[in-house]
Amino acid sequence: MRLTARKVATAAPGRHTDGRGLMLLVKKSGSRSWVLRYQIEGRRRDMGLGAWPEVTLAMARERAREARRRIAEGYDPLNEKRERVKRLLFQEAAVALMESKRSGWRNAKHAAQWRSTLESYAYPILGDLDVQAISTHEVLAVLKPIWLVKTETASRVRQRIEAVLDYASALGARDGANPARWRGHLDHLLPRPGKVRAVRHFPALDWREAPAFMAELIQGNGSGARALAFLILTAARSCEVRGATWDEIDFKARVWTIPAPRMKASKEHRVPLSDTAVAQLGEPYDPDELVFPSTGSVIRPMSDMTLSAVVKRLGTLDITVHGFRSTFRDWAGEATPFAREVIEAALAHGLKNKAEAAYARGDLFAKRRRLMDAWATFLSDLTD
Repeated sequence: MRLTARKVATAAPGRHTDGRGLMLLVKKSGSRSWVLRYQIEGRRRDMGLGAWPEVTLAMARERAREARRRIAEGYDPLNEKRERVKRLLFQEAAVALMESKRSGWRNAKHAAQWRSTLESYAYPILGDLDVQAISTHEVLAVLKPIWLVKTETASRVRQRIEAVLDYASALGARDGANPARWRGHLDHLLPRPGKVRAVRHFPALDWREAPAFMAELIQGNGSGARALAFLILTAARSCEVRGATWDEIDFKARVWTIPAPRMKASKEHRVPLSDTAVAQLGEPYDPDELVFPSTGSVIRPMSDMTLSAVVKRLGTLDITVHGFRSTFRDWAGEATPFAREVIEAALAHGLKNKAEAAYARGDLFAKRRRLMDAWATFLSDLTD
């Protein structure tokens, strides 16, 4: 059956034929592109016709019809297309792709990570190459030196190279299979990341030592000490605390609502505040002002290094700020009767079991309030 406009818009990932070699390719990401498959002198060729929705079904059919006409006249439309398309270098394609994605990224940090990883690892080898000339050999030249020693970074570099080459294909600057694809290609040439990546746990304070640490911490009057105490009492991430604004705090309800754009999972998260946590906040200012701003002349979030410096001043050089989330998790799991799903919800972790997650509609807020109050009580054992 030939495609319809509705099927083009709703088709599941895979190849969908329209007849006479015209196909719609749908990726798992949801992106859609048109390809015309034909043969010349016994050799199969795949010619990109553009991406949907910029290229509609009617436009794709017309482009395919014109290509078939040229084939019937003895010409190879793919070669003609290459001659018309301006030579596109990998770095040029990468910059253009990042610019096109910029408005959809959650924050500037994500864009910076894309740029820095490509500049550090991909550009030295691929940067000045025509995207059409990049093969598996060049991709492996980028990945192999870092695959076993920086596996997580290498995996992200691979994904980004794949995205750049897909972008180039959508522009019509290259054709053929993507040499940076993992499934069915590089997975045969490189070990799976999970097999070589060493799981890095952030050094954490033993939960039994947490009350003594807090007793010393709350003696400090600086904003860094208060921010760290608030972080520990809420089991929040450093970036969430440092970016908090007064309009996120409801003093009457004792709730801190972190908006979705500032959450790792891009989902709004409500944090119940114990009396001790509220005490770390001080008096509220303008709703748009930061709760814990930097102490410099420019109003900006407190540096993560400020919190780390507080930890070091207390003589705990072998732990990290992020490690306090592990301290909370270990205490809750080992010393309390609270259910695992309540503890994970307090950490803003999604449930890994998909079936279980499908039925977990609420955020267990009432139970989490009891948990966080118990945590504050435990931490105050040596501070009363």
